[in-house]
Amino acid sequence: MPAVRRNALVLALWRLHRRVYRASGGRVGSRLGPWRVLLLETRGRTSGQPRAVTLNYFEDAGGLVVIASSAGDDRHPAWWLNLRAHPDAKVRLGGEARDVRAREVEGPERDRLWARLITIDPSYEVYRTRTSRRIPVVVLERRERRDTDR
Repeated sequence: MPAVRRNALVLALWRLHRRVYRASGGRVGSRLGPWRVLLLETRGRTSGQPRAVTLNYFEDAGGLVVIASSAGDDRHPAWWLNLRAHPDAKVRLGGEARDVRAREVEGPERDRLWARLITIDPSYEVYRTRTSRRIPVVVLERRERRDTDR
């Protein structure tokens, strides 16, 4: 897929995609080109309110790998800032809901996952060159739901 730039049209398309994915229960919009797509539900880092975003992902060793690229923008995406503050979240994969905990990967694990990412979609290498920030590679690992969860 070609590397996109974050702009008003792209943001509107991302919002529309999220709405269609959610309204269809993940039956529409669960694949984009080479990507499978999930709906990530986080808790706002300051508001505490639920937030949702659709993200491309791939699986690795039972975890769901997502990339906080924001199309190479110099700011981290809000969903990543929310996960750093509240790493417990929920994902929807089509009709399946899963409780997850996020962790940023580093070192050799990050290098391995980044290399795999580039084989799936080379545009992420373009995003890396657009920004001075280190783009987080995040693994969403399944967790058991507790009574205290939202």
